[in-house]
Amino acid sequence: MKLCITSEGDSLDSKVDPRFGRCQYFVIADTETDQLDVVKNPNTGGMGGVGVQSGQLISEKGAKVVLTGNVGPNAFRTLEAAGIEIISGVSGTVKEVVEAYKQGKFKPGDGPSVNSKFGMN
Repeated sequence: MKLCITSEGDSLDSKVDPRFGRCQYFVIADTETDQLDVVKNPNTGGMGGVGVQSGQLISEKGAKVVLTGNVGPNAFRTLEAAGIEIISGVSGTVKEVVEAYKQGKFKPGDGPSVNSKFGMN
């Protein structure tokens, strides 16, 4: 299964970025093959709609689960509509988060964790 972890850097040792739409990187980790696909987020400087655009990008990458610090309402709806499970409130390194997910330590959220303008500054 492909997990998408929002990240401040481009490696397993990078910290989880607390933002979804404006995170620095998306780390796509395949739990079956241990393959990593690191995607620099093209939406970090966008004026608006970045949560939706980032959600569409993650859907195109085939992720089934997003693990992030926070997710706004537009991104949440976009991910949910694509059938992607959303887990917010996540922190630590990408590697720690992947291992915790594999151990069943996270539960999906039932809604956005922040308002629509979170992460603009």
